[in-house]
Amino acid sequence: MSDQEPQAVFAIEKLYVKDASLEVPNAPNIFLEREAPEIDVQLATQSAPIAEDVYETSLTATVTAKVGDKIMFLVEVTQAGIFRIAQIPAEQLDPVLGIGCPNIVFPYLRETVSDLVNRAGFPPVILNPVNFEALYMQQKQELANGATTH
Repeated sequence: MSDQEPQAVFAIEKLYVKDASLEVPNAPNIFLEREAPEIDVQLATQSAPIAEDVYETSLTATVTAKVGDKIMFLVEVTQAGIFRIAQIPAEQLDPVLGIGCPNIVFPYLRETVSDLVNRAGFPPVILNPVNFEALYMQQKQELANGATTH
């Protein structure tokens, strides 16, 4: 049986923090606030090829905590992964990059955000789980709608 199809390859080459920033613009007075902050979380995902059969997927979380109109803290973290992906059908590559890779990177992003917020002197912010499949489908739908409305 030498006519076997080549085996699909999916390997994590590297997981790393690509960018991290933390701002506490109203320190030290903001630490005297007793009111619970309003927390806003924005999440973005991006994937791109970096070599043959090698891709980078990055997730960026921007977490802003405010008390009234004062910023308590602002954290932005880009967590990335380098993945070796080969021998999979072309139509499956996009979902792997849009769903599979972000699912692997996300727990590391959550830990980095929590750690930075904690190091800034605030209770850790734990990012809620994200359904990357639903996000991926939503983005595909938006692209399809955008293409048909010209």
